[in-house]
Amino acid sequence: MRPFAPITGDPIDRSRFPVDEWALIETRFSADDLGVTESLFSIGNGYLGLRGNYSESRDAHVDGTFINGFHETWPILHAEEAFGLARVGQSIVNVPDAKVIRLYVDDEPLELSSADLLEYERRLDFRTGVLTRELVWRTPSGKRVKISTRRMVSFTQKHVASIEFAVTLLDGRAPVQISSQLLNRQDRDLEHPAIETPSGTIADPRKAERLGRRVLLPEVSEIGETTGRMRLGYRCAESGMTLGVSADHTLEAPAEVSTQLHCEDDLTKIIYRTHLEAGQTLRLTKLVSYHTAHRVPARELLDRCERTLDRVGEDGLARLQADQREWLAAFWKRADVRIHRQPELQQAVRWNLLQVMQAAARAENQGIAAKGVTGSGYGGHYFWDTEIYVLPFLTYTSPYAARNALRFRYQLLPHARRRAREVSQKGALFPWRTINGHEASAYYAAGTAQYHIDADIAYAISQYVDATGDTDFLWREGVDILVETARLWADLGFWRRDNGTSSFHIHSVTGPDEYTTVVNDNMFTNTLARFNLRRAAEAVHEIRSEDPDAYDDLVRRTGLTDDEVEEWADAARGMSIPFDKKVGIHPQDSRFLDREMWDLENTPVSSRPLLLHHHPLVIYRFQVLKQADVVLALFLQSEEFSLEEKLADFRYYDPITTGDSTLSAMVQSIMAAEVGYHELALQYFLQALYVDLTDLHANTADGVHVASVGGVWCALVNGFGGFRAKGQQCWAFDPRLPDDWEGLDFRLNLHGTRLGVELTRDQIRFEIEDGPGPLTLVVRDEEVVVAPGEPVTVALPDQGPRIDGRPPNPAGTVRADGTAISSTVPHAD
Repeated sequence: MRPFAPITGDPIDRSRFPVDEWALIETRFSADDLGVTESLFSIGNGYLGLRGNYSESRDAHVDGTFINGFHETWPILHAEEAFGLARVGQSIVNVPDAKVIRLYVDDEPLELSSADLLEYERRLDFRTGVLTRELVWRTPSGKRVKISTRRMVSFTQKHVASIEFAVTLLDGRAPVQISSQLLNRQDRDLEHPAIETPSGTIADPRKAERLGRRVLLPEVSEIGETTGRMRLGYRCAESGMTLGVSADHTLEAPAEVSTQLHCEDDLTKIIYRTHLEAGQTLRLTKLVSYHTAHRVPARELLDRCERTLDRVGEDGLARLQADQREWLAAFWKRADVRIHRQPELQQAVRWNLLQVMQAAARAENQGIAAKGVTGSGYGGHYFWDTEIYVLPFLTYTSPYAARNALRFRYQLLPHARRRAREVSQKGALFPWRTINGHEASAYYAAGTAQYHIDADIAYAISQYVDATGDTDFLWREGVDILVETARLWADLGFWRRDNGTSSFHIHSVTGPDEYTTVVNDNMFTNTLARFNLRRAAEAVHEIRSEDPDAYDDLVRRTGLTDDEVEEWADAARGMSIPFDKKVGIHPQDSRFLDREMWDLENTPVSSRPLLLHHHPLVIYRFQVLKQADVVLALFLQSEEFSLEEKLADFRYYDPITTGDSTLSAMVQSIMAAEVGYHELALQYFLQALYVDLTDLHANTADGVHVASVGGVWCALVNGFGGFRAKGQQCWAFDPRLPDDWEGLDFRLNLHGTRLGVELTRDQIRFEIEDGPGPLTLVVRDEEVVVAPGEPVTVALPDQGPRIDGRPPNPAGTVRADGTAISSTVPHAD
């Protein structure tokens, strides 16, 4: 039972955020939710991200500029030591801020929280990726000033951002001063630390670590006497990573301008002073380039910045913006999802989809962080979220980005091999959370013990290869991951004989549900490990039969033996998948049903999320879920379970799932749709859709929930669209359109062919929009072939089973031993 009230109607304040299907618009400034709006209006390209801060104002929750993977390290200190615990802490760094452009009129600064604003509008345009803002400020002396800003992080030029700042005096005459800066906030904020309001009774473990020492060691600080080009270069004190940032300025002024330059270790600025008459405009264009590396000297990185600025400057800002529009037009053409005649939902869907690309498009040699480049939440770490919630969208709409993300995992394989040895296992164990490849989770029970990340990565590789046909990636790199992860499962598990039958078991692991830890035979882990073992064996056999030379290379790289492959196949066939015949469900683990239930219906909202109000041991003693676990396995391995099994499992687990994790709603929506809980499916979809747009979990200020925004696509396409990939080139559809939706359309990239899918109440239509085709599809067991220029329409007699309401509370269920499962709220009184 979730603490969120059902979303009925439009949950957004439309007097402040009006509906526009192609933009997020704000028409009224508020200082009450600065952190949230900073995240919502962030812009980025997967490498570089600028939070939606105000250039000229000090009003901010967190002034942030982030570069994916640029991090500092520190030794993790454990109060009680143990062998193999995580040793290297990692945290994303707030890099020098180029957004700062202070404005003074009549020597009075513009501070939005105290300014007399006659007009205000801020707009993030989904088709241009440009953040604009227009306001009219009445100064203390009564003069009206119009300020227009445009901010863009380029998708086509990875290292480039542009900022335009225009000041128009609407009446009178006044002295105007602009101060454009590069400011190292990471270390200056040590002198003026931000005050954060805790979201619970303890420090929120989802927030980033705050380092109480200098992080960025200055190496270069310069500003050109004639050009005004700013240059700052740094090296991280412990990680050794280096950074260079450089900025150029172009000023258009109607009158004479005086210029003053200032430079110190953590600040460079150029100050422009002039006088404006009524109707005159002072316009500043700031072009910025960032480059980072692991060991390259900062001065060399600054040389790269200068070459980037020179090249982009020669092409001109208009070209940069045109390339951006063209890039996004191509993105929407292949990735847009339309909900017919639902403008409020359409706006939210497009905002969510844009966020995925802002987190992933140019991530390239890095992973995709839990908050993308919109904030420092979770320390900028990469989790298993990427493979399960983000990569499906990328795989089927922007496969190049999915390939980059998987290649990043391949680059971490040496670290994963070493980590497996540390925990006395063969093969490779990928870190549950990391930036640089080292495990960064200091709490092993809910972190390192989540060995399922190995299978999650294997699943994503298989999904990508099956969708794209990219055997080059599989045979050269992907198969190495499949081999090493299969080795880990084969070594970690063991055989047990019971009643004449042998079965394969995996003990002492944690599944996706972090409220139940270090268990035996976690159903999700075993189910995905079975897939991992099976897929690894299939891939090896495929390579050996189709390309013997590639197979020989694989053996050389990994030391693979034939016996191993047979061992994996045997382990997959014998894998223990817990099932309780008396209760009629798959228990989350071998002892899950022995616990009593947490009475969520009578748990006060003030005590949620549970992790911030109860000791972990208290939570672990109960049947209570932070997020979907068994239900997620039912979705990812859909073909392994019957509809009856899915319904029984969903009915049992849904009422005891707290939704304390933003990862849960989309999975609950998909499975609710499949088994027939159509009203609940829509409710969960809306919760996923508005996680950030309405700050549903009260932590959007820390950054956008990237896994959740990726999950929105899954809920639409896999849930309501009923799309399932069932192996190599087997794509099936069993739609579940909500009752009050007229239609839904989306696109899928399948083996280089873009397939358009349009779903209405009585039919589903397929058309090849681009690519060679043909494609063979299955609609509710009916096979259809779609060829170029030959759309296919399949009639739908219904939208699947329909069950009203929500599942009843399973408290009182009788166990196999005859005892009834009780339900309570733990407390000391």
